[in-house]
Amino acid sequence: METSGPTADARRRRGSEMREFLRSRRARVTPEDVGMPDSGGRRTPGLRREEVAVLAGVGVSWYTWLEQGRDINVSAGVLDAVARVLRLDPAEREHLYLLAGLNPPQSPPSGRHVPDELRRLIEGWLPRPAYVIDRHWNTVASNRAAHLVFRCHENDHNCLVSFFTNARYRAAHKEWEHAAREIVGQFRADAARYPDDPEFGRLASDMCAASPDFAAIWAELPVGGATHGTKAVELPGLGALTFEYTSLPLPELPGHRVLLHTPVPGTGTEERMAGLPALPEPSAA
Repeated sequence: METSGPTADARRRRGSEMREFLRSRRARVTPEDVGMPDSGGRRTPGLRREEVAVLAGVGVSWYTWLEQGRDINVSAGVLDAVARVLRLDPAEREHLYLLAGLNPPQSPPSGRHVPDELRRLIEGWLPRPAYVIDRHWNTVASNRAAHLVFRCHENDHNCLVSFFTNARYRAAHKEWEHAAREIVGQFRADAARYPDDPEFGRLASDMCAASPDFAAIWAELPVGGATHGTKAVELPGLGALTFEYTSLPLPELPGHRVLLHTPVPGTGTEERMAGLPALPEPSAA
């Protein structure tokens, strides 16, 4: 009689190889590689499991089960997020798919769809920064000025995660502690708007595990919800830049909003922005 699917022995072998494969790839990626500060005290080299999970935008428990080789449901999008964080090359990414029991795609899946009109808006906002985030603070579109001013890299998929785990963000933002409290308060307010969405709780829990700073502020229960405010950054070669920002909801993309930034008059930001195009793109390190 024919059987479908892998045998129990095959699943165990595949699970064992998945465990060794992910552990080895996690060990070779340092916190500096992904822009995170190394606080020391690491018993093993490389990233911790919770750091991989939060950078990939998946649950810590789920990633732990994946690395343990458990028989769990996985999707192409999640595997690609893990592959991106672990810096897998194409052959390694294909191997990850096969270990997970999926057929490797011929090309990376396309990102979230953003209407062309909206892309033209944020590109037309140049040389001022503009970007679009979804309800969970994932960045779905941004212009080059946003990359340069806020030291964003293509791997910085979530504003909340990057703000608390990325050393580039912390180095660039002036009055980081004050901004951190505002951000946590805004995220808590957003979570309250979607009480039936478990992703907010999952993300908050994972951030508490990955960032002591986030955990401390989250425990204080701050609440915010500003649709406008100011952001101040300090960039090498340019100096201090101060922006007013406005957050506008996008009815055609429920839960999404576009953030538009304008130099604050009298701060010299407009004049200093003339040197922005000459700055190099931020690297992942």
